[in-house]
Amino acid sequence: MRLGVLDVGSNTVHLLVVDAHPGARPLPAHSHKAELRLAELIDAEGAIDPAGVDRLVETIHRAVQAAEDQGCEQVLAFATSAVREATNADAVLARVRAETEVDLQVLTGEEEARLTFLAARRWFGWSAGKLLVLDIGGGSLEIAYGIDEEPDAAVSLPLGAGRLTASSLPGDPPTAEDVRALRRHVRTEIARTVGEFSRFGPPDHIVATSKTFKQLARIAGAARDAEGLYVQRELSRKSLQEWVPKLAGMTVEERAGLPGVSVGRARQLLAGALVAEGAMDLFGAQELEICPWALREGVILRRLDHLPAV
Repeated sequence: MRLGVLDVGSNTVHLLVVDAHPGARPLPAHSHKAELRLAELIDAEGAIDPAGVDRLVETIHRAVQAAEDQGCEQVLAFATSAVREATNADAVLARVRAETEVDLQVLTGEEEARLTFLAARRWFGWSAGKLLVLDIGGGSLEIAYGIDEEPDAAVSLPLGAGRLTASSLPGDPPTAEDVRALRRHVRTEIARTVGEFSRFGPPDHIVATSKTFKQLARIAGAARDAEGLYVQRELSRKSLQEWVPKLAGMTVEERAGLPGVSVGRARQLLAGALVAEGAMDLFGAQELEICPWALREGVILRRLDHLPAV
């Protein structure tokens, strides 16, 4: 069957179309993406501003048309932290439903972490043993740990790259004082959760998903996307520690010129790097393995698990 998964994230609205059936690897057939950066369209009262809601509705309209054009039998639509935490979330969801007929399911942060963990587990397989999975989104950082398909521990922290950039790094480039303050904040938040995971013992593999980690790995020398999905990509703590001060001294335009960094994500890259570095330090990770699958694939896999085998 052909499935669409519509991910209304804090950075992008992304429709991924796959051909899939139970027991088989989902095969990507089409991708439709729009950078909306909802995490940066929150007003002083914590609501998505009117222009942001207009853009969201228009973007979902286009994604629904793309899913129809691609012959999707079903579209699994969900939203993450930007919509979840908006003070006007109910009104936004109602307007989306009324104008697009899309019933967005709002995932909790823990659900995000668990579904991302499922995707990483299926990608690496049982032989990978105990996994610690890190995912930096636009609005939140998800952390999950376990040996099975359901993690033993899963948390979501308000440490997304878009959120932190909007709230804490106004300069271009930011001031050294702002960077230090954000670094302290990030590490304090992550440190509160470390004990919840360390009681399970050390992981066999530490895995990173999301665009932020992929871009950090790329500027640190990992293979390009064009070299294939199955090429092993890693990010070392040493490389990241060397890149953080470089990124802090760059303008957005200069970051956008780095290999693998998109113009839309360049502004958020420093905040993402500070979160990645803090997580690696506090969890004692010398190296991360980059996983191509993340939340969208987790949503698809969970749906397929509930379909009868053919």
